[in-house]
Amino acid sequence: MARATLPAFACTACGASHRKWAGRCEACGAWNSLIEEGAAATPLARPRGRALALADLASEEPPPPRTASGIVEFDRVLGGGLVPGSAVLIGGDPGIGKSTLLLPAAARFAGAGLSCLYVSGEEATAQVRMRAARLGLAAAPVRLAAATALGDVLATLETERPGLAMIDSIQTLWADSVDSAPGSVAQMRAAAHELVGFAKRRGTAVLLVGHVTKEGQIAGPRVVEHMVDTVLYFEGERGHAFRILRAVKNRFGPADEIGVFEMTGAGLAEVANPSALFLAERDRPVAGAVVFAGIEGTRPLLVEIQALVAPGPPGSPRRSVVGWDGGRLGMVLAVLEARCGIPFAGLDVFLNVAGGLRVSEPAADLAVAAALLSAREEVALPADTVVFGEIGLTGALRPVAQTEIRLKEARKLGFTRAILPARATAAGGPGAEAGLRLDRMPDLATVVGEIFGAG
Repeated sequence: MARATLPAFACTACGASHRKWAGRCEACGAWNSLIEEGAAATPLARPRGRALALADLASEEPPPPRTASGIVEFDRVLGGGLVPGSAVLIGGDPGIGKSTLLLPAAARFAGAGLSCLYVSGEEATAQVRMRAARLGLAAAPVRLAAATALGDVLATLETERPGLAMIDSIQTLWADSVDSAPGSVAQMRAAAHELVGFAKRRGTAVLLVGHVTKEGQIAGPRVVEHMVDTVLYFEGERGHAFRILRAVKNRFGPADEIGVFEMTGAGLAEVANPSALFLAERDRPVAGAVVFAGIEGTRPLLVEIQALVAPGPPGSPRRSVVGWDGGRLGMVLAVLEARCGIPFAGLDVFLNVAGGLRVSEPAADLAVAAALLSAREEVALPADTVVFGEIGLTGALRPVAQTEIRLKEARKLGFTRAILPARATAAGGPGAEAGLRLDRMPDLATVVGEIFGAG
């Protein structure tokens, strides 16, 4: 019978398969990312299957049951708790605190009646016990194992049938049926397939830890992220105490939801009101500092955006950004110059989102522009003012979603003034805007003239 040989090379960036090696992946464009993986043979004959049971859209099913850990920020990002049979992938930089987050979570789930098994492929059980003792979790009913062989891990899971299995990390697992090194595309794909299949088959929730690349993406083929139900990223800067747990995919809850933690000597502590904590050091108005009223998932979040504008060397001024998109900063600078007559040529521009948070929504455009203008003109906005709005290439200010929630959060924290697009409306009507002075601006040129007196 004729047989076909599978491609023998795979891309470490996107997981695409190739029949021969090349310097550049045709699927994603990455250079020097193709590695050899074990080739296998498969028959061309199509196997026979059985007919599937079909259902219509009107079928009603109860929502999946959830188990809450009691760590409010962690449960929030999961969508309210852990769903039986779900597969969760969490990635983060080395040393950012993934294990420091997951070990207390395992202890809390175990305390809630869920049997937990923690398998470490990077540390010995003695090292895990030392961390547990440091975090005050030595008495937690969590069972430990240290293994890297996928077959041993699956055999243990089949025997123990835990309610939750944590695997730290998926890059360390290897399957003897795959002819490639641990951490390769083929090994990660095989490990993820087997573990996700076990989760669905036995109803065990599986939490996989993954390393990230220098670009901030989870290392390995992207197909792993498609296999799992939830993908979480644990973010933060080494120099900041804050850590952000962000959901970028969640089949059982909202995506882009975040949980905020603070790294302390006793481990990670929850931050119940991150807006107040991010703004804790604002004691007086400073030129270049503007408070942005943002939305992360379903949560309103007020953060300070800081800008510094200084004379730079002739020819190539610097543009340095931390916590925001550098390309969008270039767009805002171009609109300020082309539509408002505010030049930044020959000036170094530095932009920072305070607290180590990364902001991605376009609603931060107006706050960034206000911070740049404040720094350039040496005019400080009043400390009780929040700013939000999207800037178009024409200079017009576009309304953003969830205006009511942004204004309510600002009012709760004592802010009395908001600068926002003219067409922005609060869904709650005039009552939602009570107690706030709203400066509605039609375009960026009006903000330049009326707020900063520049132009």
